[in-house]
Amino acid sequence: MGKLRVVESLTLDGVMQAPGRPDEDTRDGFEHGGWATPYVDDAMGRAMGEQMGGGGSILLGRRTYQDFAEVWPNQEGNPYSEALTAAQKYVVSKTLTEPLPWENSTLLEVEAVAGIKGQGDLTVLGSGELVRALMRGGLIDEFLLLIHPLVLGSGRRLFPEGVFASLELANSLTTGTGVVIATYRPAS
Repeated sequence: MGKLRVVESLTLDGVMQAPGRPDEDTRDGFEHGGWATPYVDDAMGRAMGEQMGGGGSILLGRRTYQDFAEVWPNQEGNPYSEALTAAQKYVVSKTLTEPLPWENSTLLEVEAVAGIKGQGDLTVLGSGELVRALMRGGLIDEFLLLIHPLVLGSGRRLFPEGVFASLELANSLTTGTGVVIATYRPAS
């Protein structure tokens, strides 16, 4: 059986919304998009490279897939772009239809994730609503959280009110910019 790993950039107050670009996700009037960019350094690049270069497939929710499909295939010469495009991408959506526009992309329903996990490792990037559904189903084996030294005070959070999870720290690394890269697993 494969492992399902969630990779998320978060602020200290748990915000995950729009870490990459100002225009990435402005829902609910969110004005802090691109908050993670100033914290990128070589240590973070290596950690993310290990995640993206480790094989396995990518699992995305609709919103994250649509954003990634618009941005990443157009980043020529970028190793992340090449890895993302080459990887098998599974997209959980009730509104999208096939064929999906980005190569190596397959549409499925959340109920099918357990079966796909049985075929090999899966990495979820972003996709907060999907992550919460996978948590409810007990399907997540590991969280790789990039916790940024920043408090935004507003924005969509990975773990909103009412979510309960007991986790154990498996590994941690602090980057030169103060980002804590922490690997957590569900507590036994």
